[in-house]
Amino acid sequence: MDTEAATVLVVDDSVTKRYLLVNWLTRAGYQVVEAETGGQALAMVGELPIDLVVLDVRLPDMNGLDVCEKIKSDPRHAALPVIHVSAHAVDVADRAQGLTRGADAYLAEPIEPEELVATAQAVLRYYRARQRAELLVRRLSLLADTTLAVNSASTLLQLLEAAAAGAARIYGSPALVAAESGDGECLAAVTTGPGSEPWVRPWKVQEPDIAVGSSVREEPCDRWAVLDWPEEKVAVASARLRADRPPLYVVVPASGPLPGVPVLGQLAQAVAAAVEAQRSYDEEHRIAITLQRSLLPRHIPEIAGLDLAVRYEPASAQTEIGGDFYELAMIGGQLLVAIGDVAGHSLHAATVMAEVRHAVRAYAVEGHQPGAVLERVDELLRTLLPGELATICLLLLDPETGRIRMASAGHLPPLLVTDGGVDYLERRAPLLGVRAGRPDDLEFTLPPGATLVLYTDGLVERRDADIDEGMRALAACATTVEPDLDRFCDRLLVELAAPEIHDDIAVVAVRRH
Repeated sequence: MDTEAATVLVVDDSVTKRYLLVNWLTRAGYQVVEAETGGQALAMVGELPIDLVVLDVRLPDMNGLDVCEKIKSDPRHAALPVIHVSAHAVDVADRAQGLTRGADAYLAEPIEPEELVATAQAVLRYYRARQRAELLVRRLSLLADTTLAVNSASTLLQLLEAAAAGAARIYGSPALVAAESGDGECLAAVTTGPGSEPWVRPWKVQEPDIAVGSSVREEPCDRWAVLDWPEEKVAVASARLRADRPPLYVVVPASGPLPGVPVLGQLAQAVAAAVEAQRSYDEEHRIAITLQRSLLPRHIPEIAGLDLAVRYEPASAQTEIGGDFYELAMIGGQLLVAIGDVAGHSLHAATVMAEVRHAVRAYAVEGHQPGAVLERVDELLRTLLPGELATICLLLLDPETGRIRMASAGHLPPLLVTDGGVDYLERRAPLLGVRAGRPDDLEFTLPPGATLVLYTDGLVERRDADIDEGMRALAACATTVEPDLDRFCDRLLVELAAPEIHDDIAVVAVRRH
């Protein structure tokens, strides 16, 4: 803050003395405003951007010491420097009381012009240093909050929005954060200022080769014209963690960053690290989903008289693959339908899932009925993979007659939807991997027009609710079945699945014409 930018409030009821003080400070380059009483001074301090108060000790409406104390007691002005001047209260006790009650300097008349100006410069230097220190502390605190927010984001879009909102709070200005997604799309999160809702839009900026590391530079606003910037130039912090990764940019008005204080660069580095972590997470998630889908059937058979639809949604909060699976295959003129879940989320769980699925197919090809298939798979699991557990619901459907034989091993009951309503087909039985007796197969006929829905627990189970609530919600949701069975399955996911899927979801729907 130089003298041209500093505004001094002179408070004195003596016109002559006030004239002299104003004249000296004006000649020294300060902007000066005047007040005659303590009440006027307090009002002006609350309304105007005052940088220094020169305050007479004796005022007509209140003591200058009280005025100083009121100024300093307000958190908004606690650092505002006050210089007491007095022609009457000039002894040591008066000066000591003035300094004790908050004044930064105390001048007793007669005052020389040079002494007043030098004292003003000294207290303003301290005021300037304190302002910078407080601003830096506040910005560092907001930087820590922003770093926590961006590292807590679950998607790249949320991360960029958190970064833009944090930059706007740190600098009290509009802000922009641009990064490239793992798919090569350049996105920019922008906000018009602190408290404004950030939004994300596609953005492409032609940049020279950015070296690994971070840097801060000034650029013309028209290079980042997505926002209406309050200045002609912006400060652009770029951060690049690896040579094979694109840089990240954080942009704020050029007057925002303090010279020599690398808060903006630190912010860019922190956001770049979070973006890199998110990009790595997304890549791992894509690999996991690809591997998961490779272990599931590649196509659905087309069968006269039947409509078939399946849906599989991996857990959005997991990079590991899960154990949910389904099967649809024509074997010996009958449709084999199976759905199951191996305990756990890991490559090992997916391996067990693949073994269970292939074992089911193999034993079904041998001509065994569903209950016998599950007995053999259970024996295989306990012999070769002791300690592993899985649930499964398995049925064989004759497309011509609609006759079904069904067996279950601890899996959730299928839902039968007919003109008469919805019913769960309960068939309680122990899980695969548990040595226990199993009930006979359930035999029934799927009426024309009826739909059978098989599913895994990710569709109906919530962390904050009982699973019975999810079962009731599924029954209510399935009361109406769309003519297009794929749209029916889509609606089940939309209405029943949580926004953040914490467990894999598999759904199989079979409808008889």
